[in-house]
Amino acid sequence: MEEFVTIQCPFCGQTFDVTVDTSVRRQSFTTDCEICCRPFEVLAECANGEVVTVETASE
Repeated sequence: MEEFVTIQCPFCGQTFDVTVDTSVRRQSFTTDCEICCRPFEVLAECANGEVVTVETASE
C-alpha cells in the first residue's frame, strides 16, 4: 500500500508530497525538490501499513 506524506526540502524549505510504500519497513530514496530542483534523501520507517517516521537529509 502507498501513502502520501508531506516532506520539507532541506535546502529551500519548500514542502510537497511524496509517495511512500508502506509495505517496506525501512526505506530510503532520493528525490528532487519541486522548487529548487536539488536532490536529497528521504528516509521512512513504516509499521502496520502506516508511515511511522519520515525524515529528509541533504546528500
